[in-house]
Amino acid sequence: MHIGCPKEIKPQEFRVGITPNAAAEAIANGHTVSIETMAGAGAGFDDDAYRAVGATIVDTAEEIFATADMVVKVKEPQAVERKQLREGQVLFTYLHLAPDPEQTKDLLDSGCTAIAYETVTDAAGGLPLLAPMSEVAGKLAPQVGSWTLQKANGGRGVLMGGVPGVTPAKVIVIGGGVVGTHAARVAAGMGADVTVLDRSLTRMRYLDDAFSSVFKTSYASAGNTAELIAHADIVIGAVLVPGAAAPKLVTRDQLSTMKTGAAIVDVAIDQGGCFETSKATTHEDPIYNVDGVMHYCVANMPGAVARTSTIALGNATMPFMLDLANKGWKSACSDNPHLLAGLNTHMGRLTYFAVGKALGIDVLSPDLALKI
Repeated sequence: MHIGCPKEIKPQEFRVGITPNAAAEAIANGHTVSIETMAGAGAGFDDDAYRAVGATIVDTAEEIFATADMVVKVKEPQAVERKQLREGQVLFTYLHLAPDPEQTKDLLDSGCTAIAYETVTDAAGGLPLLAPMSEVAGKLAPQVGSWTLQKANGGRGVLMGGVPGVTPAKVIVIGGGVVGTHAARVAAGMGADVTVLDRSLTRMRYLDDAFSSVFKTSYASAGNTAELIAHADIVIGAVLVPGAAAPKLVTRDQLSTMKTGAAIVDVAIDQGGCFETSKATTHEDPIYNVDGVMHYCVANMPGAVARTSTIALGNATMPFMLDLANKGWKSACSDNPHLLAGLNTHMGRLTYFAVGKALGIDVLSPDLALKI
């Protein structure tokens, strides 16, 4: 199979879909790999690193899209890229379709077979290709929240860990999954007073057993959430419904109860965000003010630490990429129901139910998609 990897063109996105190690593995398995020139530069991989393992460097993304059997990326294809996709071509990347009707329409129109990292599952019920970026985003959230909280950035001017005689920042993390746990650990490590909200009593018991000396837990009822955010300096949104639009857990009216200069970090923004006032921003212009509350809603947070993120993502995606290349996508997905869960579009049909529900589009069962 011919595997292609274009350079990411989303603003301030420095990650790359295939590392030199992943390219070497694919080539060792008998496949050809083409990389757009400078695609890996932002993550510290120059063209020579790819040439050294046998990959071909091409001058343009157009050549990748025109010739590759499978295109491997990091972020969802941008409009100019979506126009180049074609029927019979496999796209393997993050998609986050539920809040993005334009992208969904373009993928369906292209007829390509799109497999989304974020909906691939594992035997334990986890999301193995989302987890590494969730870990990165979770650890970044308190850092960017602390920066947003600085007075020069419109924040309250509160130091996360305080100093002797001055109390630390109060941090509320909504969601106790992978993102929330890592966010809480880092925020607590910075000296903040941290509370994690979740609705799963089983998850809260685990967090309490493992981290009771590090941070607190509380039940995420609407009333409790409203009460806690009113006293918070930073609120981190870390809620995920796999493949679906994120639930809106904090309303516009509730902002009026928050402290002037408090900071919101919405890690769920890729799925539409879990605050009613959230809108996607970029690393170039990451924060904005709504009713005195500073919002940080960068849709590709892990791109800020591109080398760490690229290596972590490459470690996770490589076995699946090889499976798709070695067997072809139909056999690979037929053999592995967890990979089949990643199928989002095929030959103009939507194949992921949560996206169909969010966008009001009829869905073809992925099992039936294997037969066409």
